Amino acid sequence: GSKCLTLLVEIHPVNNVKVLKAVDSYIWVQFLYPHVESHPLPENHLLLISEEKYIEKFHIQVIQEDGNRVVIKDSGHLPRERVAEEFVWAQWDMSEQRLYYIDLKKSRSILKCIQFSADEKFNLMFEAPLDITLSDSGFKLVNFGCDDLQDPENLSKHLTLCVFTNHTGSLCVCYSPKFDSWEKITYSVFYFHKGHSKTFTAALGSVDSHVTKGLTFLNLDYYVAVYLPGHFFHLLNIQHPDLTCHSLFLTGNSEVVDMLPHSPLQSLSGSLVLDWCSGKLYRALLNQSYLLQFLWNTQLDCEKMAVLHCVLSCGGDPRFLEAKIIQWISENLSACHSFDLIQEFIIASSYWSICPETSNMDKLLPHSSVLIWNTEIPGITLATEEIALPFMKVHSFKGYWEKLNSNLEYVKYSKPHLHYNNSMVRKEWHNLISEEKTGRRRSMVYVRNILDNATKVISNLEARNFEPRLTPLFQEEDHNQRLLIGLMVSELKDHLLRHLQGVEKKKIEQMVLDYVSKLLDLICQILETSWRKHNLHPCVLRFSGRASAAEFTVFYIMTRILEATRSLFLPLPPGFHTLHTILGVHCLPLHNLLHYIDSGVLLLTETAVTRLMKDLDNTEKNERLKFSIIVRLPPLIGQKICRLWDHPMSSNIISRNHVKRLLQNYKKKPPSSMIDKSSFSVEFLPLNYFIEILTDIESSNQALYAFEGHDNVDAKFVEEAALKHTMMLLGL
Repeated sequence: GSKCLTLLVEIHPVNNVKVLKAVDSYIWVQFLYPHVESHPLPENHLLLISEEKYIEKFHIQVIQEDGNRVVIKDSGHLPRERVAEEFVWAQWDMSEQRLYYIDLKKSRSILKCIQFSADEKFNLMFEAPLDITLSDSGFKLVNFGCDDLQDPENLSKHLTLCVFTNHTGSLCVCYSPKFDSWEKITYSVFYFHKGHSKTFTAALGSVDSHVTKGLTFLNLDYYVAVYLPGHFFHLLNIQHPDLTCHSLFLTGNSEVVDMLPHSPLQSLSGSLVLDWCSGKLYRALLNQSYLLQFLWNTQLDCEKMAVLHCVLSCGGDPRFLEAKIIQWISENLSACHSFDLIQEFIIASSYWSICPETSNMDKLLPHSSVLIWNTEIPGITLATEEIALPFMKVHSFKGYWEKLNSNLEYVKYSKPHLHYNNSMVRKEWHNLISEEKTGRRRSMVYVRNILDNATKVISNLEARNFEPRLTPLFQEEDHNQRLLIGLMVSELKDHLLRHLQGVEKKKIEQMVLDYVSKLLDLICQILETSWRKHNLHPCVLRFSGRASAAEFTVFYIMTRILEATRSLFLPLPPGFHTLHTILGVHCLPLHNLLHYIDSGVLLLTETAVTRLMKDLDNTEKNERLKFSIIVRLPPLIGQKICRLWDHPMSSNIISRNHVKRLLQNYKKKPPSSMIDKSSFSVEFLPLNYFIEILTDIESSNQALYAFEGHDNVDAKFVEEAALKHTMMLLGL
């Protein structure tokens, strides 16, 4: 007959059967708290879900009788509570013990969530309006066991709706209405933790491509997969859903779609998936090795971006993973036009090295170098809308609910975005550099603290590096880069202390050191990989012989690294500019080299120029190179370098600087004596008179005007340099 009995059967004693419900409708039951072991004797809590659109909770207590005999206590009267009523859709989350359901208020869909706790209580956690139509969809349950009401081969005739959460406090509602066209399919994802929804429309190809299978939504931790067997696979980034390029869309022509089961799938709690046809239960995971292979083969920039982030989110051995990605980047530097591969890898990899450890870091650290993406994704269009945030019904939060509430508070109050941007330190860094050039310096304690920050970062980096480096980095002071590293540490620490609540200061300081160390380490890894691949040796630092093809390649990669870091104003490992400049001198003809220097691509460090002056002889070609370099140096470095070059041109520059210093504060005085012609080697009155003035200044201000570190620079030296220079000009 049509009568449906719902029975609670006690195994011992035999035949003790309690009828919970006997109605002309379907009944589902679901036990609660499967892992609670706090009571000496088990207590069972049972949800009863009726097709009459209500849910009740039964409390079943057992007692011990006659020794070891355990029976139901007062089986004639089981305590019950009404949990929900007048709902049209419900979903059970077994792992988190949550019940989601939708009731209709004035034809408006309201999503509600009830959390069942181990202390036998349950609370309504939130209410959220949903802009979807459910009034004519009938009654639907999700994750309450196999549903015989639905023919799995005709799932396309029914709407699909499910709720996904993860440990970061995300709350996504995935919805697909009944299919009304064989040419396209529409589905929506409500990102409640971000405050907006996205409605996607995917083309299905020809009119003949009949859809008989339903749309499947799968929960994959940081991602939600949308899958229509034989047609498309859409991997949605729920942590950072703003840009379409961070999600992966593949059509039916892709190998990935062919690899997936073509039978209808049902997503269960967590990442469990039920195959309708075979009855097998799977755990769906992202295959990192296949994603790496896909990265090598894909041609579209949007797919490269999406897969790069997806691979990094999978975790695993970071060193192995980074080595594989760097290898791919080295081979594809020029194959990506929409974004900078090196830039994106450095930012994304640094982000994933820190963010999983601490809540809310995803809101404070940049996860991508790309802020705007206007390029269309082939095969799909989307529309974005702001949505009303869930209204939290409780005031005390723990675990997941604390993180969700934090996400909602961020959406409410934190605009513009709080992501750290290293351009914050640009002005301060330039100020420090200019102050040092002009001799004005602020508090020595302030500068010392900044340099101490840099020292901590480099020590932290070296402590994690277990293999000896081939690249000659970190072998010089590189004061400017150390200032930039230290300033970044200081600014990032202040940023996190302002916005990261409830985290100890020491932990934040260590996270900052780890983050900045990671940035530098990734740059070192890219360079180290290139260095090893091309078998370069430290002897490349000597200015001898012609540059090899390997040196050209490494120089090009270093230039790309410089471009990537410069636009984001990121620090470089100390010694980078010296190595880059030396390779530039090796690889570039003089006019190109000077163009690179003048445009700021190559920076002339004291270490690089010193080596150049010492290693190169004074051939005509090398003299032209040396002079071109010297005239482009800052004055303080230029004076030091000139002393290393034994050449009339160097003497001329030294003399000019010496004269400039002597005459800066010169005031004309009456001559102390008549000019003694016998003391001059040349009878040239203007020069003789000038040298007498210099000699007079030197004798009266000897201590003040002594040329530091070069005692033999005096009026006599200036006279000889002037004569030599004149003779050169006259061609004598």
